[in-house]
Amino acid sequence: MKIFKEEPKIKFINKRFYAFALSGLIILAGVAMFFTRGFNMGIDFSGGTMIEVSLRENTSVQQLRNMLAKINLGDAQITQIGGENKFFIKTLASLKKLNLGNSMKMEDIEEYEIVAREIRNGIMDAAEREQAAAGKIDLNNTAEGEIARFLRDKGIADEDAKESARLAIGLRKSKTGIIGDFSALEKAGVKHRVMDLLRSSAYLGKFTFLSVEFVGPQVGKELRRKAALACIWALIGMLVYIAFRFKFLYGLSGILTLAHDVLIALSFILFFNIEMSLQVIAAILTIVGYSINDTIVIFDRLRDNLKIMKKDDLEAILDKSLNQTLSRSIFTSLTVFLTVMSLFLFGGEVIRPFAFTMLVGVLAGSYSTIYQSCAWLKVWEKYFLKRKKS
Repeated sequence: MKIFKEEPKIKFINKRFYAFALSGLIILAGVAMFFTRGFNMGIDFSGGTMIEVSLRENTSVQQLRNMLAKINLGDAQITQIGGENKFFIKTLASLKKLNLGNSMKMEDIEEYEIVAREIRNGIMDAAEREQAAAGKIDLNNTAEGEIARFLRDKGIADEDAKESARLAIGLRKSKTGIIGDFSALEKAGVKHRVMDLLRSSAYLGKFTFLSVEFVGPQVGKELRRKAALACIWALIGMLVYIAFRFKFLYGLSGILTLAHDVLIALSFILFFNIEMSLQVIAAILTIVGYSINDTIVIFDRLRDNLKIMKKDDLEAILDKSLNQTLSRSIFTSLTVFLTVMSLFLFGGEVIRPFAFTMLVGVLAGSYSTIYQSCAWLKVWEKYFLKRKKS
């Protein structure tokens, strides 16, 4: 399937210096941003605690920040999830920052549980604190096993206690993750005796923690190192493959093109302050695999044309190879772009950093296949010819 009725005769290679200048400006701007602000490191690389919380009442980021300021966490990174009343709270807080002291040596997992507990206390209002102090349990923030154990301690049979706890957790997993009122439990099938006990000995908090994640600082450092190595080895692997299939100069051009795509993607991540996480690294590695595919097709066509067009100069052969594969390049890029755009628009907040990185990578890869990979071959030809003449 072709877009053009006749093979186009676009002169791509003679615009290579404009392309080099444009790419250079973007990458230099990214480098400047890196040294002035740096990456917005996610919990995967920086370490810390990240909590996904859902609130029953409409709450703004500033209101939530004011709640956390009471426990010295007003500087936590808070992100609202779409238009929902859900938020990600990311903090590097320690026991010392929370003014809890650290006289006892505790494992990271214990420290993160205390941080999560303090954040929960910070979000609770006065009425919830009073009920908690009175020994009541919060059905929106208590694990299934703890609910069952609480009911057993109150004299409920073991089987009924487990079933009631299961029904409560089932309600929390639906929709917003919050049980709105006790009648919802009754409709779900909780027995009347248990309901009477819950109404007198439990309460329904105005928020719930949907997830709690923790990464220690040493783990984050190790993940950063491994992510960098993964990108480097991917580029080296591509260099070896292309050099083996074609020639070393082809491989060198391909590796520079891939490095260009990665640097452009990283620059836009810096420009838009996208959180650097493992899924972003996965997107960058995907870009490396995607971008080289189109480049190999063009190199393959170039190799054939070099045998046919022996009397033409390299620039004309490069332009012809690019024009012959232009329709395929456009179709490939367009289909991938539309798919990733749909993921970006409708995939939700969690997948958005991955989709954003892929969007930039698809655009950069399409551009670099034409204006970088073959353009570098022209640069190498001129350079090595000069060396031979001298």
